[in-house]
Amino acid sequence: MKAENKKTTVSTDPVHRKTLVNVLGVVYVHVKTSDGGDLYLTRFAEQYQKHFDIGNWYDPEWFNRHKVRLEGTGSVYRVPTKEVDGKVLDLVVKNCRVGEDVPLDTHTLQEFCDAEFNSPWEEFSLVMEMREGQYGPKFLEINTQFPMVIYVPPETMQIWQSGRSRSKINRIRARHPGIDLDILKQYKMIYAWIEGHNLPEVFDHIAVENHDRLFHLKTLDKSVMADLEKKGYLVADMKPEHIIISENDTRRIKEMGKAGTSDPVGDQIYYLYNLIDMGHYSVVDYELLLRTPEHETEVKNSRRHSYLDDQRDRFVPVPLPDHLSSMEIFGVPYIHGHAESTGGHLWVVGNNARLFDYFLPERWRKTPSISLSGNKEVFYTVTKDNIHLVWETSRVGELPDEGDDEYQARIREHGINSPFEEFAIAHSLSQMGIPCAYVRAIYMTGSSKIEKSADTRRYASHKDFLDPEGEPILQEKHNYITIRGYYNGPDDWVAEQAGALYVPIDLSKAVTTGLLDEPQCRRLLEKVKEKLRSVNYDGSHLMFNDLLLATRGESEIIIDDFGDPVVIICNFEQIWKSL
Repeated sequence: MKAENKKTTVSTDPVHRKTLVNVLGVVYVHVKTSDGGDLYLTRFAEQYQKHFDIGNWYDPEWFNRHKVRLEGTGSVYRVPTKEVDGKVLDLVVKNCRVGEDVPLDTHTLQEFCDAEFNSPWEEFSLVMEMREGQYGPKFLEINTQFPMVIYVPPETMQIWQSGRSRSKINRIRARHPGIDLDILKQYKMIYAWIEGHNLPEVFDHIAVENHDRLFHLKTLDKSVMADLEKKGYLVADMKPEHIIISENDTRRIKEMGKAGTSDPVGDQIYYLYNLIDMGHYSVVDYELLLRTPEHETEVKNSRRHSYLDDQRDRFVPVPLPDHLSSMEIFGVPYIHGHAESTGGHLWVVGNNARLFDYFLPERWRKTPSISLSGNKEVFYTVTKDNIHLVWETSRVGELPDEGDDEYQARIREHGINSPFEEFAIAHSLSQMGIPCAYVRAIYMTGSSKIEKSADTRRYASHKDFLDPEGEPILQEKHNYITIRGYYNGPDDWVAEQAGALYVPIDLSKAVTTGLLDEPQCRRLLEKVKEKLRSVNYDGSHLMFNDLLLATRGESEIIIDDFGDPVVIICNFEQIWKSL
């Protein structure tokens, strides 16, 4: 049996199968390379696809013979491609340093204490956004290199090979169980070379004293930084080496120095300052590019408002882009696609393809999180798009060693639900009017899990449910993470609100904070179990921390039409359909 799906196909050339993918608003042509890796070509590179065949730029003999390490960098190289169809491309090839510690000086660290290297997808997205220049003064443009290609080699690195911080790896592992190995992939970002010279190189042709040189470099650097800030961007490690003056303008400055005028140095300095004032320069090196706080807030608010509207209408179909598919699994509609940054898969609940990008792992896996459970991997986070989510590592395939003999017997009988079963139960109960936390997305990690499954029944029962590539949707070798909304009110209500929203609190915390006493919470728990029995579901394993109250302020509990507290189910891994 194949899960019902619909996918739009794109053209395939005789050598490589091409697909279109959209990551953080940037559309790429994705092709597999001859070495088993992956190439993602932007619109600037698509016409030169042959040039980016591995043998035409990354052949070891060619690359090592022709690469030129750029001054002041550790692993950024200028390299030409081989001639293809009579044309050679000059490229800049750099390794992505995501996950590494940022080597900033003390002053910069104080100003950008949370600076982290961008992922390749974030970097290309920000560069594309900055090139479009929609934010800030329209007359001001920031020139950049053309972002061309992201290349992902087939092999993964060991931690010692990656140069990435073990403490940072451990922090990500603790924060995001099951996806830690994803960051051991190597990413190579390829930009087009800009003909020109950086500011220190330009000053090599201006006969000024060293202290004057340093003054001018610092002043010009600040001027460019001010332009960037006007357009809504910052670079945490901005320096004169990142500012490029064109070849023609550099030649003009050199000629001025030999012109024999009364003040050639003054003429050169005036001309250079005028170039910067008119925006006749380019900025390079974007691994620490970020939005200004004001711009970031505007983007987050815009995306959050769009997100809330789209969530309210998530079951209304919208046009499906080529890189996504619609599927239905156990009666729940999903938009399915690849998480290109990790090699994982993502299923987003509903028929609205615009929601897909909000749940890509790079939007939530590195944001600060708070543990919501002492014995399960459940975390609350606010995503990079200012969306409040709760994510949990699925325990499918486990046989938890907890509870009494009766509990253990029922677990052995029924097993832990798969993420797809959990979402189907939540979807069904919600349709029957039983309040449930909103289930949003299921993420399958690209990395393989280490531990073996103690209970393989779910993998066997799901083996005939296939994704659009013909693979089982539930695979024993991967971890799964469920993502649900942080309950702050019904979706249709939240989308219309400008003020304070509800605050959820589970029944166990309601007791400890004195909001309700234990007998009151016990009655609410039994009432929910009775509701489930009435619609042929077994919720006998539900506990206080599996149920939420919605509150307004510090002590007002939201009630239903009958005057009873609204109780929301937030855990579906041990609710089973009664026979």
